[in-house]
Amino acid sequence: MFEDSLIESGNKLKTKRGGTTTIAFLFQIGLIGVLVLIPLLFTEALPKTQLMTFLVAPPPPPPPPPPPAAAPVHVVKQVQTDIINGQLRTPTKIPEKVQMIKEDEAPPPMMATGVVGGVPGGVPGGQMGGVLGSIISNANAPVPHVATPQRVRVSQGVTSGLLLRRINPSYPPLARTARIQGKVLLQAQISKNGDIQNLQVLSGHPMLIQSALDAVKQWKYRPYYLNGEPVEVDTTIEVNFTLAGG
Repeated sequence: MFEDSLIESGNKLKTKRGGTTTIAFLFQIGLIGVLVLIPLLFTEALPKTQLMTFLVAPPPPPPPPPPPAAAPVHVVKQVQTDIINGQLRTPTKIPEKVQMIKEDEAPPPMMATGVVGGVPGGVPGGQMGGVLGSIISNANAPVPHVATPQRVRVSQGVTSGLLLRRINPSYPPLARTARIQGKVLLQAQISKNGDIQNLQVLSGHPMLIQSALDAVKQWKYRPYYLNGEPVEVDTTIEVNFTLAGG
């Protein structure tokens, strides 16, 4: 009996719970529907300011920037000329007014004031006998004397022909042992008497330079004459050192 009473009470309770749930569900749906329909029925309650912002069209885009100002155009006026490449061109039409060109009058002829024995048509104040007479008269004129320079630059080939005494350099023993050979180039000044002065080294091996200087200082040259006068000479001297010849 107790068990039946529990079963019966359980069935009754289940039946009441289901009806309550259905009624609550319908009530919630009805409440939601009322909340949705109220704004649609009473439109004056809606915020008008926000609605007007939705209906107003957006402002137009700003106008494009003006184009940059164009650079001023320089108009080149072409000058019409009748001379093309140094030649007079053929006119394309007859001008309405022809301008007459008036040339200057020739100067009056000058009175002949030549000399006796002159050439007809010669210039006033000419030389007697014309061109030939002027040449003959100028033949006895003194020739101006040109000053002779004190020093000239002469090549090595020219000074080699003036060499009177040549002293061969001695081969340095240390350079011979090291098998060093080559040439030494010197800058020299030859005096009016033919002596070596101001001897300077231009190039060469350091072990060969001193021997070349000692030998070239003893060289002797003939004086170099220019316009009949002896002058000093600037030249270069080359001294060769070879193991086969040394």
